[in-house]
Amino acid sequence: MTTVTASRDAAGPANASSVPPRPRGRLDWRLRFAALSLIWGFSFLLIKVGTDGYAPFQVTLGRLVFGTAVLAAAMAVKRERLPRGARTWGHLAVAAFLLNALPFSLFAYSELTIPSTLAGICNATSPLWGMALSMVALSEDRPTRVRVAGLGIGFIGVLTVLGAWQGFHGLDVTGTAMALLASLSYPIGWIYVRRTLAGAGESHLSLTGAQLLLATVQLAVVTPSFTSVPTSFSLVPLLAIVALGALGTGLAVLLQYGLVAEVGPTTAQMVTYFIPVIATAAGVAVLGESLAWSTPVGAVIVLAGAALTQVRRSA
Repeated sequence: MTTVTASRDAAGPANASSVPPRPRGRLDWRLRFAALSLIWGFSFLLIKVGTDGYAPFQVTLGRLVFGTAVLAAAMAVKRERLPRGARTWGHLAVAAFLLNALPFSLFAYSELTIPSTLAGICNATSPLWGMALSMVALSEDRPTRVRVAGLGIGFIGVLTVLGAWQGFHGLDVTGTAMALLASLSYPIGWIYVRRTLAGAGESHLSLTGAQLLLATVQLAVVTPSFTSVPTSFSLVPLLAIVALGALGTGLAVLLQYGLVAEVGPTTAQMVTYFIPVIATAAGVAVLGESLAWSTPVGAVIVLAGAALTQVRRSA
């Protein structure tokens, strides 16, 4: 999850009668949940294909451009305006860096040297990082024994994925570190947003649209300093970037939005646990990436630990 929408700490519906009726013509939330899982799961494959023809910063810039275009179209349809106030824009600039520009770029660079399957599994460590950080940064988010146990189990899973008992043999340390740092950047961004923008009066769509716009500007400034204009345009990688932006960033945000509004953030966030499964299946089936036994076993342990870190103390 990469936007302000996912970062706001909203309360789920108190009972079934409080859930707003689903508008006519809208797909059942389970189908939209499955679509969001597939879109985000395939995003790591699309990053890999995109970097086959373009530099990582170019992949990220293209992703943000097409993602912002989708959000802009949605805002125009709903007649939403961009937020006002220099303070809000300042906080959104930081959120754009931590939740979009930085992690998107790190994942793109990491997949130059590591498989998309590994990148997808590294992404699943975000709830673990979030749990560890929230214990320090959020005084109201007190740890329980179950959540601390989940944190420990999750990091055992990470070590299993990386093959720690073999001395990380055959592992590209730089690429893996970039993917893990990208996953760490998300909860840092979420905590920042929770502290600074949780009370903002603007709509989620307005804030998210502005956030993606700012991330696009940030990459537009940085990219020319590290890359040159392509002399040729590879079609398949270009199509992958378009899909990554329009679907994996723009449409995914809108789907996530609707899910949070309809079934609450807790259920919507469960998509996190399907992403590495789909990313692994896509990398093996489509790209022919190899898969050692420790990768799926470690991924299951990571997901189990991440699930435990989300268990809240009962009222």
